[in-house]
Amino acid sequence: MRKLGSDVEKIMIERFGKDTVIALATAEHEVPYVRNVNAYYEDGSFYIITYALTNKIKQIEENPNVAIAGDWFTAHGKGKNLGYFGKKENRIIAEKLKVVFAEWIDNGHNNFDDENTIILCVELTDGLLLSHGTRYEF
Repeated sequence: MRKLGSDVEKIMIERFGKDTVIALATAEHEVPYVRNVNAYYEDGSFYIITYALTNKIKQIEENPNVAIAGDWFTAHGKGKNLGYFGKKENRIIAEKLKVVFAEWIDNGHNNFDDENTIILCVELTDGLLLSHGTRYEF
């Protein structure tokens, strides 16, 4: 995972260290696709609960290079399927996501008994963050 400077990390946590909507862009056969997703930022990565059989996951499996955008922020990253939400190795991040996404996580949209309910991790590789007139590039 990419380590950000302390000023950037502080802003990222304030802005995205909660349930937030970001745009996630993938590509297939050189055609870009973008969609909004609920995401949570922590330590250089965004975490997203999704379904393994979606087009975004199929596209990431073919080409893990993604782009994201949020509030005065844009970045590139590598998408990585962490696998089933309930997998033992995902326990720590899954528990955090349950708290962060508490407002909607149990509304019937997700089936946590289905092993195709997964965690997508987007590890940042570079980005641009704007905050109160200051431009941070990493």
